[in-house]
Amino acid sequence: MTDLTQGKESRLILRFTVPMLIGNVFQQAAQIVNMAIVGNFVGADAMAAVGASFHIMFALIALVMGIGIGGTAVISQYFGARRYNMVKRASDTMLVFLTAAGVLLGGIGVIFARSVLRLTKVPDNLLDDAQTFLTINMFGLFAMFGYNAVSASLRGIGDSVRPLYFLFIATALNLALDLLFVVVLDLGIRGVAWATFISFCISFVLSLVYLNARHELLKFTFRNLSFDGGIFAQALRIGLPSGFQQTFVALGGLALVSIVNGMGVEVMTAYTVASRIDTFISMPAMNFSAALSAFTGQNLAAKNYARINRGLYGTLVMSSAVCLAMMAAVVVGGEDIMKFFVKESEQGYELIVATGKEYLVIVCSFYIVFSSMFVINGLLRGAGATLTPMFVTLFSLWLVRLPIAYVLSEYTDMGASGVWWAIPMGWSIGFFGVLIYYFSGKWKNKGVI
Repeated sequence: MTDLTQGKESRLILRFTVPMLIGNVFQQAAQIVNMAIVGNFVGADAMAAVGASFHIMFALIALVMGIGIGGTAVISQYFGARRYNMVKRASDTMLVFLTAAGVLLGGIGVIFARSVLRLTKVPDNLLDDAQTFLTINMFGLFAMFGYNAVSASLRGIGDSVRPLYFLFIATALNLALDLLFVVVLDLGIRGVAWATFISFCISFVLSLVYLNARHELLKFTFRNLSFDGGIFAQALRIGLPSGFQQTFVALGGLALVSIVNGMGVEVMTAYTVASRIDTFISMPAMNFSAALSAFTGQNLAAKNYARINRGLYGTLVMSSAVCLAMMAAVVVGGEDIMKFFVKESEQGYELIVATGKEYLVIVCSFYIVFSSMFVINGLLRGAGATLTPMFVTLFSLWLVRLPIAYVLSEYTDMGASGVWWAIPMGWSIGFFGVLIYYFSGKWKNKGVI
């Protein structure tokens, strides 16, 4: 447990961020290696099928995970106010809700997997593989949600180290099982999906064992597990806007994928690879945002507004420095990065590499804008001010990015380039929107304490 209301702001936030960043970089690096395994041992079509399934999974889980974010804000604010009995009740409530939601959504995902894949214009030759991958992952959704509930509770009380251990174990196991199932046993895309399922289940079990063995504040038993309706209502008030925001982002991603899917398998494959690299590069911004969210929650309960502002400015400086370094690496080495994922003998090899490189150069050149927007959003989430950022996100995505992507790709000769340019245009509008709201100061009155 870490008290984030005392000590040098930037140092605390950096110390809180580093374990999360290491874990997520490790996880994303393993996912990138997984993509390379799929691309080199199964084929580009399988890689495109995995990419098509990923966005559908995100859309299914976004709303529930947004409520989980609300739960983290509630836990951090109770912890900052030293109301430890409420921290325990809030943690139990989030664990019960997220695990049950994982079971329910997993069942829905299995039933409607093929229909949703058809809705997003997945080509017929990729449909069976995409459905297989999506269905198996839906079975494991309860474990993914449960693990995230435990991690969110630990982060709410200032502990970002223990979730890192569980993430290391899950990721290393996932990678080892991928090599076994795909390279040795030749199970193809089914092997990739089962590797993910098994690794998340084991990680969830280990996280529960840890809570019971080592953590008195969050320790639980199934007999005494509680669900507090009042705390859940607080989490809903804060989390539902974030959940709707993430859901509409996910649906916007599906709409973007539908545009990309109509451009052929080569562009689909390039987008799958490049967007996964894009996710890897976005990790620092997301982790700094999560750290600032916990920092804000604890300090808001203590009414340390000047401290929150100093934390924001320090976080913006740190996240921007990391972004500049990663942007330079991607812009210079984009072509070599793409070649790592695609066999030279693959049909359409040159088009896949060129299209993916173009995406990386265009999108990653604007990563400071994305990073700054995400960091400010982290402060607002920690304060419980999630409604206005939701509307800003909806506007920037649905009224800026998607219309521009459609117009530039369909009515100009830009093609896929038009889709790529629409992404940073949407980020820019979103950044200015949340920046204006931050300076308004209205977020200071949104806490639960």
